[in-house]
Amino acid sequence: MQKMLSVLQRHLSRLWSRACVNRLDSTAACQRVDVSLMAGETKAGMEYLEPYGFTGIAHAGAEGVALFLSGDRSHGIVINIADRRYRLKDLQTGEVAIYTDEGDSIVLKRGKVTEVTTDTLILHAKNKVVLDTPRVETSGEITAEKSIVSQSEIQDRVGSLSSVRDQYNRHTHPGDSGAPQASLIRG
Repeated sequence: MQKMLSVLQRHLSRLWSRACVNRLDSTAACQRVDVSLMAGETKAGMEYLEPYGFTGIAHAGAEGVALFLSGDRSHGIVINIADRRYRLKDLQTGEVAIYTDEGDSIVLKRGKVTEVTTDTLILHAKNKVVLDTPRVETSGEITAEKSIVSQSEIQDRVGSLSSVRDQYNRHTHPGDSGAPQASLIRG
């Protein structure tokens, strides 16, 4: 019985192994990864199967799981590469995050809040960006290369553009000290 269990254990151990990434090649349609396995075994060019819609290039030293279907160690795959050195910590139950080793992150937080952390955020939209929200706030300045168009009032801490326009239109100078003259207004 002990011999049978030992054989079974040996066969099962050939099905999977913890893998440590040595190098990752992302030039092919399916990434290839060179890994170190348990007991000093190494495998080069194993296919790394990523979840649909997500991709990343792991650093050497990241960890994953190597699977060998039917125990055939000549053609395995690697799944679920993770890197505990950079993983975000202190998330709440139910929160989800995408992150990098440089500290960039997108966190889907509790309370329907999405938090993006980065140095520069660039949005590429071929046609337009729509912000369907009642309020947009910024702690810094806004710069536009083209005209700013508003369908409503424009205000600052002193007043509105309409109040400035009303004041300007009511403003007159007595005599010829700058008041428009009919001969100068002609088109």
